[in-house]
Amino acid sequence: MKSMFEILTELPLFRGVTHERIAATVGMAKFHFLKYAPGETIVEAGEACTHIKFVIDGEIRISISGAGGRFKIMQTLAAPDVISPDYLFGPSTIYPGTITAVGETSIVQITKSDYMKILASDNIYMFNFLNYLSMNAQKSVEGILSILDGNIPERLAMWISCMTQPTAKDIAIICRQRDLYAMLGVQRSSYMAAIDDMVQAGLIKYEPGRIDVIDRRAMLEQLRP
Repeated sequence: MKSMFEILTELPLFRGVTHERIAATVGMAKFHFLKYAPGETIVEAGEACTHIKFVIDGEIRISISGAGGRFKIMQTLAAPDVISPDYLFGPSTIYPGTITAVGETSIVQITKSDYMKILASDNIYMFNFLNYLSMNAQKSVEGILSILDGNIPERLAMWISCMTQPTAKDIAIICRQRDLYAMLGVQRSSYMAAIDDMVQAGLIKYEPGRIDVIDRRAMLEQLRP
């Protein structure tokens, strides 16, 4: 079994911190270890984000649905990863989606107040967190440019960039075909031609009502620099 030190040094927001600082962190904050069975709900959509949560073993599935359920985007995160840290602070501290365990999954969580103490204790902790938030915030610039004049692959890439985490895999967009090309603001013929091109390029798999992203990084390369 991994030690507390080994677990923490693998987590994305704890990387680059010295052994001494990790030891001090363990002494200053309470770490709650939770286990979930396959398919068990970890977080319900709309639940308040009161802890920062990390996947330390297994995988989770995040599902975000639009109003009325007409649009859904799903993604999988694997250990070691952080779950939606951008909802811990700010005007909206509510999880946007439901999170379930894929298989046997272990989570470690820290209260917001304890995590604030950790951030204040060492600049590396703070830089890791700020860099993550900045990366997410900068997605909005790419998104606005894609909405204004981007082609269909760029617009889909924008959605994926804004609505999934950088380490996400098994990304799927569930939406009726006619709703999807209406939301993209394009004709059906243009939509289907672009979908065919992306399938041929190995970016996505497609069936009516569902788009599966094969490679998130390759998909995001569609966005203009």
